[in-house]
Amino acid sequence: MNAIELRAALTLALVYVLRMMGLFMVMPVLAVAAMDYPDYSAVLVGLAIGGYGLTQAALQIPMGMLSDRWGRKPVILLGLSIFALGSFVAAAADSLTIMVVGRILQGAGAIAGAIMALATDVSRESQRAKVMAVIGIAIGFSFYLAVLVGPLIAKQWGLTGVFALTGLFALCCMPLIQWAVPTVVMFNSADVLPRAGQLQQLIFSSQLWRLNISVMVLHMMITLLFVQLPLTLVHFDMTLESHWQLYLPVLAASILGLIVMMGMARGRMPRYLVLLAAVFMALAFTLLAYNDGNQWLVVTAVIMFFTGFNYLEASFPALVSSIAPAGSKGTAMGLYASFQFFGAFLGGVSAGLVSDYFSAAAAYGVGAVAAVIWLWVLAGLREVSRLKRVALHTTVAINREVELEVALAQLTGVEESQTNALEGVVYLKVNRDFDHIKATETLRHFEH
Repeated sequence: MNAIELRAALTLALVYVLRMMGLFMVMPVLAVAAMDYPDYSAVLVGLAIGGYGLTQAALQIPMGMLSDRWGRKPVILLGLSIFALGSFVAAAADSLTIMVVGRILQGAGAIAGAIMALATDVSRESQRAKVMAVIGIAIGFSFYLAVLVGPLIAKQWGLTGVFALTGLFALCCMPLIQWAVPTVVMFNSADVLPRAGQLQQLIFSSQLWRLNISVMVLHMMITLLFVQLPLTLVHFDMTLESHWQLYLPVLAASILGLIVMMGMARGRMPRYLVLLAAVFMALAFTLLAYNDGNQWLVVTAVIMFFTGFNYLEASFPALVSSIAPAGSKGTAMGLYASFQFFGAFLGGVSAGLVSDYFSAAAAYGVGAVAAVIWLWVLAGLREVSRLKRVALHTTVAINREVELEVALAQLTGVEESQTNALEGVVYLKVNRDFDHIKATETLRHFEH
């Protein structure tokens, strides 16, 4: 990466860390700390934890499309402003109802697609994977950091402090976006941002719908876990500020499990490992439902859960990228993100309702049942090769689009090709045998 790409990657990664920490810090603490509010109920706790997912799911695709029209930075700054406003509303809340309003406002700042598009704009095609990798690592790091420091901040300043700090983080991101990230010409890539005309085809894709349902269940389960787990730990006489002492070794053990599973995958995405990770999560919720006050059983279950969660959270986006047709990755990832955030909302609501009307054990049971149904969905997932995506600029005429696609598809290493003469770009899905020089020569032939 050159200096501009490195600066952009690190800046956008920092923006992601600050923003995602704000969303995640509240998850391990809210179920316990919210007991101080006069309108406390399990349903409102569930909404407060997962409510942001509803607006994130609804606005993820529209905000991405809007960034093509208004520009990346204006949309990102608007999203950060809405997110900060929601944070401060939640910080000032004197009831759980108002906090839910704040969390829903936080979710309305749905800027993930616009940030990824900005990362594409400021990086060369040859370096884009590195920039995205830096941002991806930052997202994972922000989750682990938030789970550890959230209870400590809540102990010191309460939920007001957690949300106020979240709002300040969002405000700190705004000058970084405005001045630290270079302003460049937008690259309107359908492999980065969603296109309305592609939605119907991808919603009913035989493989992509399985991944969309899978990520919905995945995030339903983690939200459900964090509605119930803090309360379970309190029953073991663990005060809120000491929860990090359990999370730290659990997360460390699950990361070790992730490394082992990645080693077994050997750079591929074997179907059996995806199923194994889902089985881990199903067993984890089953153990939690029948823990019978056994702390070591709970610890074992949580390690199993996070081992499976970490592997699938890292693998599913790569699977979507490999399966989505050439030129449709942006739409496929937009749909995927919408299902992901709706899963967080669904987890919060279902956990709240079930624990309110039945019991905490029943809420864990819902997770176990959902995981079993999910395994049936995953059983139809085919194993796919890991493919790379390439976007090449072209000046080919519209009446030669199909002819060019046929010629490119015949090149060694090209799995799929799609040409969009109006955008001036050719989208390719390629394997390791792809020859970039031959593809460029083929393009030049059709541009004469």
